[in-house]
Amino acid sequence: MAKKKAPAGTPAIAALTSARAEFTVHAYEHDPAHSSYGEEAAQAMGVSPDRVFKTLVADVDGVLTVAVVPVSGSLDLKALAAAVSGKRAAMADPALAERTTGYVLGGISPLGQRKRLRTVVDESASGHATICISAGRRGLEVELPPATLTTLTDASLAPIARH
Repeated sequence: MAKKKAPAGTPAIAALTSARAEFTVHAYEHDPAHSSYGEEAAQAMGVSPDRVFKTLVADVDGVLTVAVVPVSGSLDLKALAAAVSGKRAAMADPALAERTTGYVLGGISPLGQRKRLRTVVDESASGHATICISAGRRGLEVELPPATLTTLTDASLAPIARH
């Protein structure tokens, strides 16, 4: 995995570049008719869906929290709440998620968000040498070691996905 020069325009790639992290950028043509952003990314890149992770924003006891889970699974809201010592979790209002992160749905990255949010990454990420996450725009992904993601987002690892 070679370090790539950052394409202009995404705070996620700027954050990786600034941190001198090793990452690979993958771009593909986004199809607005596709039913799942994450599955579309996995197919377009030819990567197993268990290595492509989606970024979801949830409300845990009134605190916006980022959950990063494989596209091959789904977020377990109870597990997310437990992972951050919360009682109740629900998906955040989409407009609030976009305003808070500075990204649009389908392009929300856990990196380079407008407001840094508490982040939990599903523990399955640690079973891969690299994972792919949104680079901050539909049709743009970054591949990086899971440890890089958890370090740069100050994330915790927890079993928050249903597989």
